[in-house]
Amino acid sequence: MDIQHLVDRLEQVLNESTRFLFSAYLLVNEDRIYNIVDQMRVAVPEEVKRANRIEAEKDRILAQAKEEADRIRELAKQEAADLVKRDAITAAAQQRSENILERARRDAEALRQDADAYVVDELTKLEEQLLRSLAVVRNGLHKVQGDGQMAPAQAVEEGALRP
Repeated sequence: MDIQHLVDRLEQVLNESTRFLFSAYLLVNEDRIYNIVDQMRVAVPEEVKRANRIEAEKDRILAQAKEEADRIRELAKQEAADLVKRDAITAAAQQRSENILERARRDAEALRQDADAYVVDELTKLEEQLLRSLAVVRNGLHKVQGDGQMAPAQAVEEGALRP
């Protein structure tokens, strides 16, 4: 039986009791009062047991919630650590790729400069060889035609061919 209901019944019995005139005393039905008190003695341990069960259930739920919160917090920490590690790896890879690209650019520029120097050197050698060949051809023409008898057209061509 509910303790609150018993308290309400006790109060009702007291309200229904006869009051002595000009005093704070009541004339009560002793059997009804003792009956309610006995029921209260039985109900109070039940109420206490129920309160203890509710308290134990509350403690169990709180412990379970704390355990779940700790588990979620640990998972969040692990995920955050993984994200930081992944970001660090990504940043390191990005930095490494930028270093590789910069080195490749420098190597390409050095290679281009070396190639340009090689081409200039080879073209200079070729020019020298062509000038020597031209000199040989001119000397041959001079000997064949005679030193003073070069045709005017050839002289123009010769002037155009000289550097």
